[in-house]
Order: sequence, then structure tokens, then C-alpha cells
Amino acid sequence: MLLVGRDLSPFVRRCAVTLQLYGLSAERADYSTATQLDEIRQYNKLGRVPALVLDSGETLIDSSAILDHLDEVAGDQRLTPAAGAERRATLRVIHHALGVAEKSILYSYEQNPAMRDPEHISQRWMKRLLSQGAGGLAALETELGNKEWFVGQGMTQADVTAAVVYDFVDFMVPALLEPQPCPHLAALTRRLSELDAFRATSLDKYR
Repeated sequence: MLLVGRDLSPFVRRCAVTLQLYGLSAERADYSTATQLDEIRQYNKLGRVPALVLDSGETLIDSSAILDHLDEVAGDQRLTPAAGAERRATLRVIHHALGVAEKSILYSYEQNPAMRDPEHISQRWMKRLLSQGAGGLAALETELGNKEWFVGQGMTQADVTAAVVYDFVDFMVPALLEPQPCPHLAALTRRLSELDAFRATSLDKYR
């Protein structure tokens, strides 16, 4: 398999972490959407990451579709429950976290002179993005509370995705955390950062 995209993208990284947690090997094409759109479009005409090229030659796009396939491969070891209340709870956390990731990326793009001319930056839009991202973080912090895991008695994809997104926000958009420190999310992220799958995809290489 080949995973396309850099670990700096939380969408890519949650796939990379999950591959390792499942013991599945994949080559990497560490392309950046900011500078390597032509290379990425070889795998996804939208120019978005991640993309996962299977051994069969089939290409999957979008992190949720990729993880759905990986869960199928993992069988009983899947990190997303197959059905019921635990699945709904896991998906609720995942999509709150993905919403935070989307708003955070848009915010960082807005400030990037390679993506937006300074004279065209909208402070009203920036404020809205921060408000939406902060709301998503608040929802995650409340959902986790004092629990060890978001759902049930063990790690699920909710924990993986939330930790990956929190780590991205802490690195790329710390302004989101100023009004909402999220100590429970921070503690979960620190704990998961000790796992080999998280260490192997650490954002330290971008610092």
C-alpha cells in the first residue's frame, strides 16, 4: 500500500497512526497540498490528501473512507465499533474533531501568504473560524471529561482522531487553545503520544 500525504495533515496522520496500530505496512509519499498539488493529483484529482493506494491498484480517497476500509481489514480489532450506541458515540467524537481540524486548517491557510494575499485577509472570517474551532474543542473536552477513553473501556478511533487533531491545533493554531485550554484532551494526547504509532508520526519533524 501507499499512503499519500504528510503527517502534518491531521487527516493523513490519523490514517498513518491507524495503519501502525493495525500492524499494516504502507509506503509513504509525503506530498504537501501547499506545494505539490500536481503530484497529489496523480492519486486524487481534487488535489487533497490523504489517498491510499491498495495493493490491488485501487485508490481510496478521504480519511473516513480509508479508515472504513482499514476497519474492515482489522476485523475484530477495529477501532470504530461496528454498530450500536458505541459506534454513534465514536462517530460523534470523530466528526467534532474533524470539524476542528477543518476550521484550524482554514485559519492557518488564511494567514499563510502563499495561500492568501495579506490585503484580502478577512478578520471577520478569521474570528468566525476561531469561534467554530473553539466550539468543537469545547464539545470534545466535555465529552471526554475525567474518563480515560472517550467511548467504552479502551481506545477507539475517537481517541486517535481527537488526539491527532489536538496535537495539530497545539502546533499550528495555538490561538484556539488560549480561551479553551482543554486539559483532559491535552492529557489524553500526551498519553497516546507515548505509543509507537504516534511517535512514528510525530509532528516534531515539522517544528
